[in-house]
This record gives sequence, C-alpha cells and structure tokens, in this order.
Amino acid sequence: MLKSLQHDSNSAPSEQVSWKERSEAVVEAFRHAWKGYTKYAWEYLPVIALGMDELHPVSQRGSNWFGLGLTIIDTLDTALIMNQTDIFEQAREWVKTDLKFSSDENANVFEVTIRVLGGLLSTYHLSNDSMFLGKAVLLAEALMPAFSTESRVPLSSVNMAKKKGVAAHFSGGASSTAEVSTIQLEFKYLAQLTKNQTYWDLVEQVSEILEKLPKEDSLVPIFIDSNTGHFVGSEIRLGSRGDSYYEYLLKQYLLTNGTETSHKTQFDGSMQGVRKHLLGKTKANGLTFVGERPSGITGHFSSKMDHLVCFLPAVLALGATGGRRIPHAQRPILLNHQEREDLLLAEELTLSCYEMYRQTKTGLAPEIVHWITDSESASNGIVSQDGDFYIARNDVFNLLRPETVESLFTMWRITGDEKYREMGWNIFQSFNQFTRVETGGFSNIDDVTSGSPKKTDKMETFYLGETLKYLYLLFADENIIPLDQYVFNTEAHPFPIFTPPSSFTDSWKRAGHS
Repeated sequence: MLKSLQHDSNSAPSEQVSWKERSEAVVEAFRHAWKGYTKYAWEYLPVIALGMDELHPVSQRGSNWFGLGLTIIDTLDTALIMNQTDIFEQAREWVKTDLKFSSDENANVFEVTIRVLGGLLSTYHLSNDSMFLGKAVLLAEALMPAFSTESRVPLSSVNMAKKKGVAAHFSGGASSTAEVSTIQLEFKYLAQLTKNQTYWDLVEQVSEILEKLPKEDSLVPIFIDSNTGHFVGSEIRLGSRGDSYYEYLLKQYLLTNGTETSHKTQFDGSMQGVRKHLLGKTKANGLTFVGERPSGITGHFSSKMDHLVCFLPAVLALGATGGRRIPHAQRPILLNHQEREDLLLAEELTLSCYEMYRQTKTGLAPEIVHWITDSESASNGIVSQDGDFYIARNDVFNLLRPETVESLFTMWRITGDEKYREMGWNIFQSFNQFTRVETGGFSNIDDVTSGSPKKTDKMETFYLGETLKYLYLLFADENIIPLDQYVFNTEAHPFPIFTPPSSFTDSWKRAGHS
C-alpha cells in the first residue's frame, strides 16, 4: 500500500483476518471488472477506438459517451488505493498516449468535471506524477467555454472541438442546480495546485450567485437558468438534480480547511430545512426517510426517495464530526447538541438506505422507492418484504450505485460500529451474486424483486470508481485515506484538505470574515 495513503495501524492482528479476506474479495471483483473492460472495451475494433467510455459485458462490446475513456479515468485512483499497480500502469499509459480533449461531442460539464478532472487530480496527488496534472489543466481549459454565459452560470455541456458551450435540450435550456454547484471542489483544488486563481474564480462566482438567490429555508429548486442566473420552477428534492448541491456546500468548507464558513452556514441552514420539510417516518417500522416537495415547500409532500439520496447520511456525519472517529460514549463530550442530532439522523438514514437493499429478493436496492406512511399507502407497486416501502414497476432496476456503501463506509469510519461493515458485506455479496458476468465485468440488472433478474448489459464507470472503492475502504485498514485529512468528491476521487491562499476570492470573505 502506498505510504502516502495511510497512518500506522494499531489494529490487533486478530481483528484483521476476516476483514482482510473481505477486502481481498473486493480487489478480486475490481480485477474482474477491469478484465471485462480491457477484453471488450479497451480496443473495440468495429469503430477502431481505443479506451471506450463504457463496457457492455453481456454483448461484449464498448461504447462511447463523451470519448474520454471514462472507465479508465475512474479506475486510476481505485487501482492505486488497492495497490493494483499493473492496472494503474496500464491505465496511465492510455492517459499519457490517448487522452485528448478535442472530441466533437457535447460533453456534460458536470459529468466530465467530477469523473475526468476529479480522477486526474486525485491520481496526481496519490502518484505524484505531473503528467496527470498537465492533463487536468488541458481539460479545465477545454471546459471553460461552457461558462461564457451572461450570468456566468455554466451551460450544461461543452463541445470541445468547437470550443462552445451547449444548453441542455431536455429542460428548456435550463441547467441542473446540482450540476452547476458540483464542479467547485475540482476547480478549486486545481487552482490550489497550479496557483492559478482563474480556476477558483470561475466556480466561486457560481457559488456566489447561488448564495444570493432567494430560497425557502435554504432549500433550492432543481433547475437554474444559465442566462438569467435565476432558479426555474419550484421542485425541491435531494435526489437527482438536487443532491450534490448540498453535498458540495459542506465539502467546500471541509476541503478548504474550514476557511469558507459561509458554505458551512448554508449547509447547516439547508439541513434544518430538510428536517422541517422533507423528513418522514414509515408506518411499518418507523424508518426515517427523506421525501420530496414536487410543487415547492408549501405543496404536497411525496414519500418518493431516489437511491441517490443515500449520499446524505455520509455528508451529515462528516458535517457533525469533521471526519473524526467519535465513539458513541464520547458524543456528549466531543459534540454539541446539533452535531449529536445530525449524527443521529445520519445513523437513522443509513439504516433506511440499507433496508432498501435488505427488503428485496436480491438484497439489492431499486433505483427509487416510495415509503409507506400513514398518509401514503402502496399503489401500483411491489411492496417490500417488511412493508416499509413499495417500488413502482418502472423503478425496480439497479444501476450498481455507490451512495449506500459510501454512507456505510463513512459511518464505520466515524462511529467504529462493525454493523456497517457487515451491512456492506451483505451488499457486496449480492452484487457478486446477481450482477457479475462470468466472462468479465458486472452489469446493471432489470429487477431487484426477482429471484433471477436479467442483466441489462451495462457496467457503470462508477462501479469501479466509487462502489468497489468504498467497499474496499469499508473492509480495509481504517487508516487508508483518513476522513479528517481527505475529502472525496462526488465521484469518490479523494482530494487532500488544504488551506487556500488569502489572495483567492472566497465565500468566507463575502460573509465578512476577512
């Protein structure tokens, strides 16, 4: 293991045996996923392309989304963390030789930033190889045309060949609120590494616009007009198009070593808004969940919850503790009342997210659930085994998503409670049983409520970049990537915490803390 990733471990040898074997099982799964990718998507001859974005393991082919080798980039730091140097060297050679930023495709700014820019930056830190930083600078320059709007809020996509931003087609040209607010960690860390304030200002001005917009209890609608810089619509949710706005409020504060205090203030306010407007309890077993307000805060409360919302327990726990280990007995001493409440809510939501897995036939979660409450009963769906939620027929699929195992990993690190590791092991076994393709790779499945689900022939890049990484870290030495020294971006690429130069324009100055 790379020495830069860990401290000396004080764990007793007897504690390491079974967890070491389990971490090695995750490494085997990672190598199996990579084997499928290199066998069928590394060189896909019908289109004469090297390094396709994604693997389709059942049909044994690759496909491109943006033509940027997304699976390869998402794999790099996972390979380093797992000490799989052969895979790292293979991926590194592709980045050095074949990664170009000149595709005549409309590349989503958010997706490319979190996956490719984030992956290059974390790999640069972990490997100390300047080639990765050089590629990151080239990519950042290629993304900048998307910010050429009247408001400076970026357009949804960019055409790197034409050097032109492109508006979204599906939302009347509006950008996703989560997408425009989930590029800050990557550009700020790049600014720190290069000492180039341009990158910092580019994304900080977006944060400033969002901060000044009127909100109800610090909760934001899920769309924003890139030209006017104003929110579009009133729908409030912490699932798709809303989720990582809240995540990056806290993580900007953590990554910059607590200097950007206005981001923490906004995060704390938004969590109060969540408590006031979005929390519910199930009728069967009193599970806590986060619902939605499709028509705004004063409108109808929906018990619908995306699996994506399962990022929230990890973020709440990090906000309460700063990533420190806080055993239960020490909470009254080390945490204030609000921090204790946030950590308790994180525990409750982590359990609910795990139950989304446990209460299905496959032991895997669907994409979306509807929690059954006193006011919302099951309708036109499949009721879970213990009756806490139902799944609409269109939502029964699983995409190998990482959010629940991310929260299990974070809760294990912060509380030291072994139950989170056992939960993660159960999930990993289910992934291995139902999504593994014997010839190489893993696949999404069509129905978690079926005892024999069909593989739908796609391995998401985040399965290697996030899901398997978090599972490995859940089972491995707990001092690898310490959470009080690193912040994971929303694609699970770890950045080291830093104190920015006072010359950078940042939110804590706007808040009056000079």
